[in-house]
Amino acid sequence: MAALKKIAGALGLLMMGLVTYAQNYLEFVENKGQWDKKILYLANTGIGSVALQADGYRVLLHKEEDLEKLNPHPRGHQHTTTATTSVKKSAVGEPSRGGEGGGGSTGDLILRGHAYQVKFLNANPNAQVIPDKAQATYNNYILGNDPSKWTSNCKIYQAVTFKNIYPNIDIRYYTANGTLKYDLIVNPGGNINDVNLYFDGVDGLKVKDQQLIIKTSVIDVQEMPPYTYQLARGTRTEIPCSFEVKGNIVRFKLNGTYNRDATLVIDPSIVFYGYSGSTADNWGFTATYDNQGNFYGGGIVFPGGQFPVSNGAFQTSFQGGVNENGLSAYDIAIIKFDPSGASRLYATYLGGSGNEQPHSLVADSQGNLFVAGRTNSGNSYPTRGLGLYGTGGAYDIIITKLNSAGTDILSSIRIGGTGDDGINVRANYADPKTAETTRRNYGDDARSEIILDAAGNPLLASVTQSTDFLVTSSAFQTTRGATANGRFQDGVLIKLSADLNTVLFSSFLGGNGDDAAFVLATHPNNGSIYVAGATASTDLPGDKSGVLFPAFQGGAVDGFVSIISPDGTQILKTSYFATNGTDLIYGIQFDRNGFPYIMGTTTVAWPVINAPVNANGSQATGKQFISKLQPDLSAFVYSTNFGTITGNAPNISPTAFLVDRCENVYVSGWGGALHQGMPSTGTRGLLTTGAGQFKTSTDGEDLYFYVIERDAKSVLYATFFGANSGTGSSGDHVDGGTSRFDRNGTIYQSICSCSRDINDLGRLTGTAGVWSRSNQNAGSNSGGGCNLLAIKFSFDLAGVGAGLQASINGVARDTAGCVPLTVDFRDTLAQGQAYWWHFGDGTPAVRTTTPSISHTFNNIGLYRVMLVAVDSTTCNFTDTAYINMRVRGDEAALSFTSTKIPPCQSLVF
Repeated sequence: MAALKKIAGALGLLMMGLVTYAQNYLEFVENKGQWDKKILYLANTGIGSVALQADGYRVLLHKEEDLEKLNPHPRGHQHTTTATTSVKKSAVGEPSRGGEGGGGSTGDLILRGHAYQVKFLNANPNAQVIPDKAQATYNNYILGNDPSKWTSNCKIYQAVTFKNIYPNIDIRYYTANGTLKYDLIVNPGGNINDVNLYFDGVDGLKVKDQQLIIKTSVIDVQEMPPYTYQLARGTRTEIPCSFEVKGNIVRFKLNGTYNRDATLVIDPSIVFYGYSGSTADNWGFTATYDNQGNFYGGGIVFPGGQFPVSNGAFQTSFQGGVNENGLSAYDIAIIKFDPSGASRLYATYLGGSGNEQPHSLVADSQGNLFVAGRTNSGNSYPTRGLGLYGTGGAYDIIITKLNSAGTDILSSIRIGGTGDDGINVRANYADPKTAETTRRNYGDDARSEIILDAAGNPLLASVTQSTDFLVTSSAFQTTRGATANGRFQDGVLIKLSADLNTVLFSSFLGGNGDDAAFVLATHPNNGSIYVAGATASTDLPGDKSGVLFPAFQGGAVDGFVSIISPDGTQILKTSYFATNGTDLIYGIQFDRNGFPYIMGTTTVAWPVINAPVNANGSQATGKQFISKLQPDLSAFVYSTNFGTITGNAPNISPTAFLVDRCENVYVSGWGGALHQGMPSTGTRGLLTTGAGQFKTSTDGEDLYFYVIERDAKSVLYATFFGANSGTGSSGDHVDGGTSRFDRNGTIYQSICSCSRDINDLGRLTGTAGVWSRSNQNAGSNSGGGCNLLAIKFSFDLAGVGAGLQASINGVARDTAGCVPLTVDFRDTLAQGQAYWWHFGDGTPAVRTTTPSISHTFNNIGLYRVMLVAVDSTTCNFTDTAYINMRVRGDEAALSFTSTKIPPCQSLVF
């Protein structure tokens, strides 16, 4: 049978934040008479619903602020409420009425809504309807007083397919990342020109920046472009596809030829972007994620307003600081969003009497957050457990572990000697504001990275300028490499226990010049630690026999990679990676086979090796590079460049790097020069490709996302992201620190978005439904008018993934209990078409089409449970996840005797 061909689009209104609950899929509930008979399945979206019908689908939307007044919670600014309100529901599609239902009004509240229908013109009214991915649960409906209208056991599904909606064309509705999508599947003999979508009840249709804009009275809906590519024999070929609008009819236009027997696959998507909602100046530094897809953003906040702290947060007020280098005092500000960006789960200050900033974040499996950065608050910085490691003084490195609710610190440590630690060369705003040794970009002063090893122990790569930095006696380098007088720095590598109470090892990493350890990763098979960064040293430690570049290559600095034993006692290999220009490594990652990849910048031509993406000179002299290495650093597997081919400065300052399950490679970075002494070519002239780009043109000061295919075959996707710089804007930038991609190819990025002009029309408005759609500090008379902007962007290129979670008696992430033990397992990603569950207790493997299952363990023991998620249409076909379950037999039998102690009326205990 010939492979299916798909033309797919995304229901942009749902991708723009309509989902308000934190699961990874929506639910299609079957209609057994509880709704109008035209409705076959209904999905609730949080601010409305989508009804699937035989001839199309119907969308209901409500005005977001009306829903907030009915169920108020702050979204970046305070709302006033009244003691008593009544509600009037407006008719669906009724025009908006300004002035009613205001926050401080005592009048009736109005819930405004708008409904429209998408009809498939001349479609088959008797298409076969096939639901799949059935859930184990069901819904019952008791509506009104007539029992004949009541329904029970209404089944719930994750996907619904309408077969032969047109001749040899199917449509499949499904969900991903909490958003609704659809595929048009064109089988052999089908003609995509048969598909005509009639939009009935909308206020207007237009195509703008390749997106379909659907105007309604309550919100402008955006359908992302139908990003289309073919996957055949491991090769991915993009097929340009676009919307065509004529009146109220929308069609799909394929531009160019394609293989009619290969599969067409669709489309990267913005999950959300939104602001912190701070009325104080709030600069964006760093971001990460957890296993649930929650977003963590870290930055700094200044006095003069209020960061939107949550009730019960660890620190609910600004802690103070000192003015330095032309900046006023600042604290760390941490904010956590749910997977859709709709809810602020917590927000807290973090600081002492001095200044603090976060450089890198990482979350553990329990949702606890490790914050790595620096402080000059001394003993007033909050610590718990070990407290201070070293003498402390000037700026010190900090690692703080926040609990999952943001209400307390579980542990916190300050690390440093008498000099500056955690500062690369000098602070951003310290003079001279020029490129200097290992500090080449604005924000490079705040580069370091924290990761967790397989046991959950944190590893930190950073820098020290202290001559008395404390190292462990068995560390691989116990003496300072930088021996010259004045300010010379070494890299440092530190490993701690998960509770931060034990320093497992602490070591210098450096030679006779400035050294900076920027990034690190652990080998997936042997646990070796690969550390990378930049060096001006000609005598870096480590065995250099057989490596690519055993000697310093010249220029201001070289990139380097060092391999450290898991226990930190040996430096196994070191290689420079450089040209005769200025070279720095800003990212290091592994694929599943244990091959390391590096990413960085250069000022001359980086070698191009085995890289079809650079064929015919395409981007061949770009000043950003990606290289795949042999694990022993002896050779390039491939090496490729990207960027503009003119000039001798990089286009971007990189902030995130990933190699996904399919060995596609992702880079995020920002362009522009906030300080003219730190040259940057900027983002003008960079390549954009792939339908569904957020922005195809640039003002030169934007974020840039870039993805290449496995083995450097082609560019899969490239886009700009950001506002158009306007009056008082300082472009879209990062003030320091790392952001991250998750293993599914989704970027979690924090940037600093500023506008000192409240009338600046170039400012970004966040996606619908997010915590704060606008910069609450724009137009501020003090500071830069800045807010942290959180961006979650899913590229949908990483293949099928699996994420296994256990729950016992409703307690999530619980992995131990007494026999007989019943455990609810679920795949937190829910990306498979099928799932195989292996429980490790001798029972047969179970196949399901739903991402959840329950299992009872009847014997005491330690069991390794394996989940295999399967999707044969993806580049990797399967992905596997594991979890260990402990079944015990030592249940404690408790017996209590209760005695009343008068008086029994007291409420004091």
